[in-house]
Amino acid sequence: MRLADAKWPEVAALSRDTPVVIPIAAMEQHGHHLPLFTDSLLLGEIVRRAAQRLEDRVLFTPLLWLGNSEHHLDFPGTMTASPRVYLDLLKDLVENFLFHDLTRIVLLNGHGGNIVPAQQALFELRQKYRHRDNLVLLTATYWTLGTRPQERDRRFVQSRMGHACEWETSMMLRLAPHLVGDYTAVRAVPQEDDFHPAHRAWITKDRSEPGHIGDPRHASAEKGELLLEWFASDVVALLEQLLAVSSRPDLD
Repeated sequence: MRLADAKWPEVAALSRDTPVVIPIAAMEQHGHHLPLFTDSLLLGEIVRRAAQRLEDRVLFTPLLWLGNSEHHLDFPGTMTASPRVYLDLLKDLVENFLFHDLTRIVLLNGHGGNIVPAQQALFELRQKYRHRDNLVLLTATYWTLGTRPQERDRRFVQSRMGHACEWETSMMLRLAPHLVGDYTAVRAVPQEDDFHPAHRAWITKDRSEPGHIGDPRHASAEKGELLLEWFASDVVALLEQLLAVSSRPDLD
């Protein structure tokens, strides 16, 4: 079910255990060859494919296109909420449904900069509602849910998601090729950080002058279709798991 299409009595009539998916993405620079709306376009397509398979068992809200993108602000066109404002925004969005006693909320993420704020937002909400023993609050980033593209098809060069990289460029070539610029002439930008496994606080210009991270030269629309289908299947599997279990783990 799409929240945007529903009437309020229809939402009121839902089972309190109906999963609510809030897709969160971004509007930010994606190098010289991909549009600013890349993250939102890709997550929107993955949600569309997942929703088709789940029929009316899951409630999907409209996609939130504003993200935590301050690390990209050196590149014109990027729009962002500051980290604390964004975190509080996510908490408010989830609380809209907690107020009406819906118990299973998923922040489905399509932008790396949203990962930490989304996790912190749900952590804080769980503490606030610690008296409620029926809540399942999840945050999930679509490319981390299980699929390892390089293991499924050896044509993939990258082993993990970058930024305007082989993976994102491939999916955009499949979804909206008219929005993709010349990705064949760009140079590769290393994904590795010298201080791994320590976490370095960084802005994008610390790692990439043109704005992309990874190697988009290996992208193709064929790879993009594989990625979109695999990632959508991962999302469906997560939501099927949520539908199959009780809100109270001790009751299973």
